[in-house]
Amino acid sequence: MLRVVRHELPGQQEYPGGAFPLTYLCESKDAGLSDAMAWVRQNPGARVAEANAHGAVLFRGFPIRSAEDFDLAVSAFDLPYFAYDDSLSNAVRVNYSERVFSANEAPPEATINLHHEMAQTPLYPSRLFFYCQKPAEVGGATSICRSDALWERLLAEAPTFATACQEKGLRYRHTMPEIEDPDSGMGRSWKSTFSVSSRAEASQRMLELGYTGEWLDDGCLRVTSPALPAVRPLGAGRTAFFNQLIAAFTGWRDSRNRPEASILHGDGSPLDVAGAELAASLGEQLSFDIAWEPGDIVLIDNFVTMHGRRTFEGTRSVLASFTA
Repeated sequence: MLRVVRHELPGQQEYPGGAFPLTYLCESKDAGLSDAMAWVRQNPGARVAEANAHGAVLFRGFPIRSAEDFDLAVSAFDLPYFAYDDSLSNAVRVNYSERVFSANEAPPEATINLHHEMAQTPLYPSRLFFYCQKPAEVGGATSICRSDALWERLLAEAPTFATACQEKGLRYRHTMPEIEDPDSGMGRSWKSTFSVSSRAEASQRMLELGYTGEWLDDGCLRVTSPALPAVRPLGAGRTAFFNQLIAAFTGWRDSRNRPEASILHGDGSPLDVAGAELAASLGEQLSFDIAWEPGDIVLIDNFVTMHGRRTFEGTRSVLASFTA
């Protein structure tokens, strides 16, 4: 039987729902993978509910030592998985199994700014699992931010901008390469993104999803999403600033893309720059950095909590698995 206790992290935040992130520490040093899976299977629904209430749950000290172990641990939650190949994610990833893939292949000097996973698309997962196989020598923390807390601050400090986001929604623009670009945090090709092999198939897929696109001379595809909600009701009086605004406005920059051209309101009107800058500043103020230890797993409710990645030095291996 595993001995698992609640654990407090340095600088851990507190909200009405409780600690952020809620942390469980396994104190049984001789535990095996089967013990860990049995512990999860005792009440996986409670852990999922805790992720919703707290925003994120960190599992530390559990005997998870490989991508295969991580795959089995996630399966113990008995949640329908959300396959990367079926997503419209613009990140380049490496698949380890049908359920497990790399978190992001962006180079270490690139900051991945706060975002709700795939909120720039009409298809997004509800929960995210991340697993630390190897922490970076320096840096590489995963930053997390309660989106409901950010929304409350934004609504209080920039009500006109917040209301415009809520009423108009957002559209996202970016240029996809024809061939994967691993040097970019948003370098997934249009062929992989839309699961197609030709321009005609891509055009049909965009039509089905409500996207518009423009083919460029170099084979790239410049796309604009349909108008998507920027705010999501969570129930029980909570509301989330559920979108990709901070990441797009501050970080969608590579050889093909500029942040200032990457996002606009759903009706085509430009964002108020001061409001967008405030949202990004609030996200940074409210962030908590998960300083990874080997074997850590974190469960994030994608509707409640944004996440990002700090720059790092050395080698870092963090894997991901998403659920529908």
